[in-house]
Amino acid sequence: MNESLPVVVIGAGPQGLAAAAHLVERGEEVVVLEAGKGVASAVAEWGHVRLFSEWRELVDSASARLLAPTGWMAPQSGYPTGSQWIASYLKPLAELLGDRIRYGSRVTGVSRRGRDRLVDAGRGEQPFTVHVASGDGEYRLHARAVIDASGTWQSPNPAGADGLPALGERGAAERLTYRIPDFRKASEFAGAHTVVIGSGHSAITAVLALARMARRDPSTKVTWAIRRATAASAFGGGDADELPARGALGIKAKELVDAGLVDVVTGFRVERVAEESDGVVLAAEDGRTLTADRVVVLTGFRPDLSFLSELRLELDATLEAPAKIAAEIDPNIHSCGSVAATGAADLAHPEPGFYMVGAKSYGRAPTFLALTGYEQVRSVVAELVGDHEAARRVELVLPDTGVCGGAGIFDASGASLGGACCAPPAQVLQIGRAPASV
Repeated sequence: MNESLPVVVIGAGPQGLAAAAHLVERGEEVVVLEAGKGVASAVAEWGHVRLFSEWRELVDSASARLLAPTGWMAPQSGYPTGSQWIASYLKPLAELLGDRIRYGSRVTGVSRRGRDRLVDAGRGEQPFTVHVASGDGEYRLHARAVIDASGTWQSPNPAGADGLPALGERGAAERLTYRIPDFRKASEFAGAHTVVIGSGHSAITAVLALARMARRDPSTKVTWAIRRATAASAFGGGDADELPARGALGIKAKELVDAGLVDVVTGFRVERVAEESDGVVLAAEDGRTLTADRVVVLTGFRPDLSFLSELRLELDATLEAPAKIAAEIDPNIHSCGSVAATGAADLAHPEPGFYMVGAKSYGRAPTFLALTGYEQVRSVVAELVGDHEAARRVELVLPDTGVCGGAGIFDASGASLGGACCAPPAQVLQIGRAPASV
């Protein structure tokens, strides 16, 4: 394969930018394709929330080295909001990378030149073809390797308990939201009844914000609908969490539930959604119903694999994550702290030169941390440039969570709101941990 071809990185979020920084530091040509109009467009959507990870856990090492000669200095302490993360780190890094980043460029397909997924002959010698849709039309790039850091933010899970939209869910779309609202601006929640569906830190984020609203305005009603038979695990790791800001979320949530500001309904598995003139009715599989003005669905995210259909991927049947790491990240088994660091060897597929990194590499598992992603891209880039020793080396120690769940975040005032992920947010992504990806 022509070694002069660039490495294409999909996504200009935290992990995509970090991958580009490592490639630049190694003297490699790189093109970053970002579907959004600006840097870290997913993070920008939850810019009003504060991460539970401190600044030192949110800056990639190669990125910091590239930025240092410009006079940039890493913030030393504190828990940034998503907007602060962008303004103080991600945007300066993107500006340094310059025209290596192409905004408004959505990847619609990845394959091999002249080879669909059925063809063996000469496959590994052919460059990747990356098909792109932009405002100027469609085009394609040839690449010697592809790093998919596109995240999961655009693919939220539905309210339906079977993983598919509940009957009527699409028709009631105006009453439902699948992101953590900025409740400081969302006046439609005040004085209304809101049902929050989900049991991760993203759901806790919304529940805590709504509970404070209910404390100010008693006409505001909050119901937390949890699929599990008990709410105990939904309160997180508490004092056992080595990320104190995240552990505090569940503690606060339990206090507000005990104070009567939040009604908890357990074992509620949504089967049907019906929009009525005065609200929306959620019907569970067991026949119970909840009537609400608004519904906040925070049930996690999943990877978009549609544009990778012509590549040979080895994915776990359950998590839709690379098969080699699935056993280490399965939330049915592990807490986030028991998950080992993942490198190039763990992330490799039968398609040589293709890697998924960041929240997308964890598939449907809600356990991703920004630190994990930075370690991933460091290892992957080392492997791509032939530094196999560095690729095998592990340079990451993860904090223990006390319990597995999504990410944790604060509101702008510093008061605990709850969590979400990179991010996101539930896998807010992204993200030390971002809203359940962030």
